[in-house]
Amino acid sequence: MKSVLLIGLGRFGWQMAEKLQELRHEVLAVDREESRVNDILPLVTNAQIGDGTNEAFIASLGVRNFDLCVVAIGDDFQSSLETTALLKEYGAPFVLARACSQVHEKFLRRNGADDVVYPEKQMARWAAVRYSSEHIFDYIAMTREHSIFETQVPPSWVGKTIVELAVRQRYHINILAIKTGERMKFLPGPDHQFREGESIYILGENKDVQKFLK
Repeated sequence: MKSVLLIGLGRFGWQMAEKLQELRHEVLAVDREESRVNDILPLVTNAQIGDGTNEAFIASLGVRNFDLCVVAIGDDFQSSLETTALLKEYGAPFVLARACSQVHEKFLRRNGADDVVYPEKQMARWAAVRYSSEHIFDYIAMTREHSIFETQVPPSWVGKTIVELAVRQRYHINILAIKTGERMKFLPGPDHQFREGESIYILGENKDVQKFLK
């Protein structure tokens, strides 16, 4: 369990609070608006009305004691930059900030953010890959060159095993899991025989996976 300081309770901050509660982390949520603070109380350990750009307020929080500080003020460019800078100035060990543009992302990093999430950019890239192919059900980028894809079992694979198909040697991909309905079988053995209706999670270089999916 980690201690998390979450500043900004808009849509992004609210979703983070819900997930952090599900993961059983301790969360102190902060926002300027009293209504947002009151609404979030059932989801967090504690909540305060406060301004992240106020140096005295940030100093009062003891930010160096939090494992993670999240700046979820995506729509107020200046406030998110100032809040990020103050958190680092007062010793926050790790600051994650939300960006709303590429310029915003660059300035957040210059102001001390340890990492930046840009939800619109990340979701747009995911959607472009996911919906530009009829065969991809889900997609996770691991690096610039490697990704995990969920796709349907090719009809030509049905009734054959992994070793018979020589999947790794022929296609240069690794099968991480087999999904049947809601059931998952992780790291299937070489004798796994593919069945109609299964989907597979594959890991490989993007160029090899795209070649396989054609």
